[in-house]
Amino acid sequence: MRANFGKIHKSGKNKSPNFTQKFSTTQSSPEKSEDEVKRKMAPVLQSSQPWVEKYRPKQVKDVAHQEEVVRVLTNTLETANCPHMLFYGPPGTGKTTTALAIAHQLFGPELYKSRVLELNASDDRGINVVRTKIKTFAAVAVGSGQRRGGYPCPPYKIIILDEADSMTEDAQNALRRTMETYSKVTRFFFICNYISRIIEPLASRCAKFRFKPLSEEVMSSRVLHICNEEGLNLDAEALSTLSSISQGDLRRAITYLQGAARLFGSSITSKDLISVSGVIPPEVVEGLFAVCRSGDFDLANKEVNNIIAEGYPASLLLSQLFDVVVETEDISDEQQARICKCLAKVDKCLVDGADEYLQLLDVASNVIRAVCNMPEEFQYDC
Repeated sequence: MRANFGKIHKSGKNKSPNFTQKFSTTQSSPEKSEDEVKRKMAPVLQSSQPWVEKYRPKQVKDVAHQEEVVRVLTNTLETANCPHMLFYGPPGTGKTTTALAIAHQLFGPELYKSRVLELNASDDRGINVVRTKIKTFAAVAVGSGQRRGGYPCPPYKIIILDEADSMTEDAQNALRRTMETYSKVTRFFFICNYISRIIEPLASRCAKFRFKPLSEEVMSSRVLHICNEEGLNLDAEALSTLSSISQGDLRRAITYLQGAARLFGSSITSKDLISVSGVIPPEVVEGLFAVCRSGDFDLANKEVNNIIAEGYPASLLLSQLFDVVVETEDISDEQQARICKCLAKVDKCLVDGADEYLQLLDVASNVIRAVCNMPEEFQYDC
């Protein structure tokens, strides 16, 4: 046994160079495979960037469907004489993009970080921050305006306050004095959805720019441009669906498009977009309305139970049901008015925390009353 073992050991020893060579080759193959995996993963990492940021316009002139705003701001950039500005309008219409584009076109990449301060709703912007961080940045003096690298570089700084309508009234009041004191070296850009939530003393100190919701044509052209760049196939029905569910919000439309592309590949249908967006399928809403029009309360109750069981949000159902009611042509204006009045009351109850099932049942019963011309309130004989 020992002799045999010794021969085996000896023979193994003689073949050790070949063995090590084979071993080295087997060890190197995983390294090659890892490199190949990395190469294959590189495009995935590249495409992981949100398309909202990837296709965000870099210049003011590229902002879509805001012709008046773009024209005025282009003249402002030529003179580099910029007032305090207030951008307001629905979300996803280019307010933040415009403010960032102005700052980049004025200062360029070198001075941007030192001359621009960005604060949004995720930052603490209470009265203490206004008195310390914002005031400190606004008070810092800057050099005289000299062009650098083809950028105007005017002698002032910019403070961008995104979602300014979420600031407290005390914080907004504290900004009044700061704007007046440091107006020579600092400009403020306020961005908000609701101008009514900005106090009048601040609004009166700014040049106001209203951003309109994007039309379906403008949104479709922008979406098709992204589809061509990303190699997506979007038919006419899917494009129309995307425009309707995004409701003039281009940022939302691009986000839905990217989500659908990740889940369903390069060919995207209307159903894919609806499933990604979380919108209640139109057949569900139309089915509830059709059952209510039949006047059968038991069927309406079953439909409401199915909607609750599927987990559809009641507030979203009210919004989509409102669109269906308004677009229906074979019911009278009075019937539409009664239904819309009910929807408004139920929406208020849901905001106050009422039960969704009971409120949807109330909607169904009121729609039945309105469509069947029943009295708005039942009268009982005592």
